[in-house]
Amino acid sequence: MVFTVSAIGLVVLLAAALVYCIAPGKMSPDAKKTAKHFYGLNCAHRGLHTEDKKVPENSIAAVKAACSENYGIELDVQLSKDGKVIVFHDDDLRRICGINERVSSKNWEELSGMQLLGTNECIPLLADALDIIGDTPVVVELKPAGPNNSKLCEEVLKVMREHGRRWCIESFDPRICAWFRKNAPDVLRGQLSRPPRDMIGVSKITAMLLGYLLTNFISRPHFIAYSNDPNPLAVRLCKAMKPMNVIWTVLPGHDTEKCEKENDAVIFEFYKPTPRYK
Repeated sequence: MVFTVSAIGLVVLLAAALVYCIAPGKMSPDAKKTAKHFYGLNCAHRGLHTEDKKVPENSIAAVKAACSENYGIELDVQLSKDGKVIVFHDDDLRRICGINERVSSKNWEELSGMQLLGTNECIPLLADALDIIGDTPVVVELKPAGPNNSKLCEEVLKVMREHGRRWCIESFDPRICAWFRKNAPDVLRGQLSRPPRDMIGVSKITAMLLGYLLTNFISRPHFIAYSNDPNPLAVRLCKAMKPMNVIWTVLPGHDTEKCEKENDAVIFEFYKPTPRYK
């Protein structure tokens, strides 16, 4: 009997610990206002770029194309060596610009002339993209910057505040979301994640913590942006607590109707859905 009671107590304790770790955060009134612009919205992943690369990802052309179709927009941002917030996904310049060097090793003056995927489009500043975006809702993904996380967060917040548009932030790095939780609680924030097996460039332990949303206690995200994969049990439990749910990246051939039905917002690529589905 003692063993049974102890075993039950341990199970209850573990369940409580799990709930504590994965629970999402409560939106502030300002975050709720922002969220209204994203509910039922299809957002173009890295702008409305094309599979043939004629309109490159994270380019001004991709931003203009998304705006012309009334889609929301998702963009990736990071810092240049001299602290400018640029729109660019990869850590290095090889895939997009054909240069085998890290983005963080280059000043903005050097990056500004680098062509994207062999087109006439060049790496843009976030501020320049926002000038075009206007009131179009935009999801800003902050790429993990390690020791420069705080600097990245500060600079992104400064740029976004100056433009005063409809925007939210997301990141794979819970420390970035935690920074906004502490320093800008009014900003709608989201935790990006995917199954542990698909986590790249991190240890197995880190992959499990991130993939199962066990770091939510650090950042208490307002929304969960999970990849278009079967959700682990911990993720399903988190979603049962009713955060805003976002799915990425929905591609041609996926069950787009199901993705829209089961999520509050969709990040898509290489097809043209209706801008809003709710």
